Order: sequence, then structure tokens, then C-alpha cells
Amino acid sequence: QVQPVESGGGLVQAGGSLRLSCAASGRPFASAAMDWFRQAPGKEREFVAAISWSGSNTYYADSVKGRFTISRDNAKNTVYLQMNNLKPEDTAVYYCVVITGWGTLQTVKSKADFGSWGQGTQVTVSS
Repeated sequence: QVQPVESGGGLVQAGGSLRLSCAASGRPFASAAMDWFRQAPGKEREFVAAISWSGSNTYYADSVKGRFTISRDNAKNTVYLQMNNLKPEDTAVYYCVVITGWGTLQTVKSKADFGSWGQGTQVTVSS
């Protein structure tokens, strides 16, 4: 089973950028799709982005579309989340999730309930 580990979080001013990484070990990484979720204090978990095993298909939440980019390097067993023009409301713990299969946006979101979650990385955006 693939076990993901997130890194790259930190404190940044509004308008700044961060790049999160998710490194995964275990069964062939290249065959696994990946989700990014986030959770802010007192709020429900929120889907952020997803990428198919090949990298040719992606989904984004409306709240991050045009600002965040998900990508992957299967040779390095790593998925990235490039976050630009960050806003205070992006403050949250960000998690990557290894999921099995692909499908519609709703399907990809729901597959996270059965996926492998990382420990999370904190992103704090100051105003």
C-alpha cells in the first residue's frame, strides 16, 4: 500500500506562493491517482485538487482554480501542489491522499474516504 508524506508547508504572506510535495512509497506510485484535501480549524474537510495516475487529467475546487496547479513526477514518486496568489482563507492543514481508480469529480472526491492519507502539512497565510 502506498503511504504518502507531505512537505513544503509554512507561513507566507497573502499574495505569496508555496509548493507542497507529496512523496509516496509502496506499491507502484505511477498507477495511483492522488487527491489534495485541506482542513481549517473548525471547518469541514475540503477537496482541493486531484490528478490521475498519468497526470493527464486533473480536477480543482472552484476556490483554487486559476491559482493552484497539481502535477506529478512518477519517476520521483512525487505529486506537487503549486499554490500561487495565496489568500488568508487558504490557511489550513493540507493532506494528500492516494486513491484507487479515477472517474468524475464526485467519484474522485468520494474515493478519498477509502484512500491512504498522509499526516498533513500546515499552510498559514497572513494578511
